[in-house]
Amino acid sequence: MLKQGNFLFNSPFLLCVFFWFFLFHHVVSHIPLGSKLSTEENNLWVSSNGDFAVGFVNHSELPYQYSVGIRFNSKSIPFPKQTVVWLAGADVIVGNKSFFQLSQNGELVLVDSLRRVTVWTSNTSQLAVASALIRNDGNLVLLNRKKDVVWQSFDNPSDTLLPGQNLPVHKTLRAASRNSVSSYYSLHMNASGQLQLKWESDVIYWSRGNPSSLNLGAVLTSGGVLQLVDRDLNPVWSVFGEDHDDSVNFRFLKLDIDGNLRIYSWVEATGSWRSVWQAIENQCNVFATCGGQGICVFNTSGSPECRCPFKTTSSPNLKCFALNCDSDYNMDTYEHTFLYGIYPPNEAIIIASLQQCREVCMQDPGCTAATFTNDGTSQCRMKTSPYFSGHQNPSLSSISFVKTCSDPIAVNPHNSISSPSLSPVKRSHGLCLSCLIGATSGTLLLFVVVQIGIGCFIYRRRKWILRKAALAYTGRNSKGVMMLPFTEIKDITGNFKHQIGPGMYRGVLSNQQPVAVKDLEETIEERKFRAAVSRIGSIHHRNLVKLDGYCCESGQRYLVYEYVKNGSLDKCIEDDELNQRLTWRRRVGICLNVARALCYLHAGCREFISHGNLKCSNVVLDKNYEAKVSEYGLEMVRPEESYGGEKDVADFGKMVLILITGRPGDKDIWAWTYEEWIQGHPERVVDKRLDGGVDLKELERVLRIAFWCLQSEEHMRPSMSEVVKVLEGSLTVDPPRTPFSQRLSEDESLEPFFKSQRPMEP
Repeated sequence: MLKQGNFLFNSPFLLCVFFWFFLFHHVVSHIPLGSKLSTEENNLWVSSNGDFAVGFVNHSELPYQYSVGIRFNSKSIPFPKQTVVWLAGADVIVGNKSFFQLSQNGELVLVDSLRRVTVWTSNTSQLAVASALIRNDGNLVLLNRKKDVVWQSFDNPSDTLLPGQNLPVHKTLRAASRNSVSSYYSLHMNASGQLQLKWESDVIYWSRGNPSSLNLGAVLTSGGVLQLVDRDLNPVWSVFGEDHDDSVNFRFLKLDIDGNLRIYSWVEATGSWRSVWQAIENQCNVFATCGGQGICVFNTSGSPECRCPFKTTSSPNLKCFALNCDSDYNMDTYEHTFLYGIYPPNEAIIIASLQQCREVCMQDPGCTAATFTNDGTSQCRMKTSPYFSGHQNPSLSSISFVKTCSDPIAVNPHNSISSPSLSPVKRSHGLCLSCLIGATSGTLLLFVVVQIGIGCFIYRRRKWILRKAALAYTGRNSKGVMMLPFTEIKDITGNFKHQIGPGMYRGVLSNQQPVAVKDLEETIEERKFRAAVSRIGSIHHRNLVKLDGYCCESGQRYLVYEYVKNGSLDKCIEDDELNQRLTWRRRVGICLNVARALCYLHAGCREFISHGNLKCSNVVLDKNYEAKVSEYGLEMVRPEESYGGEKDVADFGKMVLILITGRPGDKDIWAWTYEEWIQGHPERVVDKRLDGGVDLKELERVLRIAFWCLQSEEHMRPSMSEVVKVLEGSLTVDPPRTPFSQRLSEDESLEPFFKSQRPMEP
């Protein structure tokens, strides 16, 4: 089981329980050359305040196996809780009769006496070391004759930082080893100002900091604050422990064996260490937290643990997944499950539907498992190694498939076993009273059931006839969507007199409610059309136009939408008078409204829905100029126009640039827009009819995300949830590379996005 919080002491995975064997404390202000610690004498070097000590550490499950380290030594901390904060050589182990010495030439050396080898050294023989000292802050230092520090343990951390200790660029904390699969957790401070948790060398599963700052260092303050500081020790990023600034005598920051980074504080009242902050709240989000032993799930008590839901009889006892089948394969489905490869940690990513993702993995002999992200990106992540892990949570939308061996057959039809002969049944020819009673009761029961059935049929038939008559006027299906005859469509639109857009007409219902009627102008199979209407009718979002009704008779296909007062976005952009009402603030708001609508379609509905035809004429504005998206959910009736979410993302990017520039959509305009931005003149691309009020920082953010959406390589485009966060300002966005390539050809022109032929300004 995985546990959070007091993992340091309660986890069953903890490799070492440290015991210190000592007969006396050797307290000195300075440690002279030649001083020695040994496993036999069990002596210590202790700081002047008694809070820290240097000595040998015994590994309890490895008899006569030792390391050398620094531990807490305060009398206020019980002996079993005196935690180790530094180890010489990190994972170096020596045998019995070994010693640790400050040699006469000024080096700290750890010697394994049984093997007669030096297994670790401070490499300070050329630094004129005169003495050593264990300071009151837990720092073991080597001093020259001028008392200058020439080497210190604070510069060579193992898995812990003490208050005041700095983790500079390219220095590393490495977690203690647990097993061969998940023993490669480390904490790095990179040159770009990012504090990162890594698994092995290339999987970053947590990152914080300030990417605009260089050469930062990570420091834990005595007040319980983890900070990134510049060269002048000015903080540029901070995170606070729950008890920051409280009166706490001892704290430390540790990269635990489970791969999570935590701040611990000593609580005098309970006599225990308490985790007051951890980098990753959900332990299941730590990469490879379960190694090869399965996936991370939460049990009924809310604690994370490792389980193997796909273990098969062909799997070895110690590994969750193995595939060595004598028979065919099956693909087992696991909802709310995200899987990822460990060895190697990368995987093949393709764009596919849920069913395609399953089938591709099934047909690929090298595929062991696949995960369909189900977040609007249409990503299918295929694993080609049996070494994979993951996590499972009801909040996850992803669906995973795991290849398993087919179940063995229960009976082999080719091998028959003769059965012993059955004893003959003696038959009686007398009257069977019980049989007669049973037959009579059965007949009576059957008669009652038939009568009830006939009654129900008559009742339902009558109700259906009455309902059909009512529906001819204002019928509604189970989703609350009106089913209207074509004659009523003609009546409410005044015989299609008031056209408000391409194939769109204004109408008024008998209750004086205004509506917008869309003529689909195409032949759509009735079954598919009704299924699409049923799905669209169940979708409700403030930035999606509500479907009120439809017509499906005699080859006529109409959709009846709520009427939105200010009409379509393309008309507002095209008309100079209406354009004046589209202030900068409203334009940014429209971008965010549309992004939220697409995000809901992609990830907020029960199943992924692609718009497939987003353009300015499909975006309408209400009385407050909030945007609503219409004509969504029709891709299922147009199989030739079935797209994944990546097309919606690109279409959104095109719409944003049209709205910002106020110009028709063609590739020359977008190339010019990108060129102006890359040369540092984004303000030049803004619609000239805008009367000031442009926020340049906001403009930069909007243009960046638009160019990312237009990347010709679909896998480079962001998801709509990421777009929403960028527009809301809660997520930063990097400068994009050029989004234009040969793929933006004439057939991919942006012209359908905007009908205006207003010439481009030079």
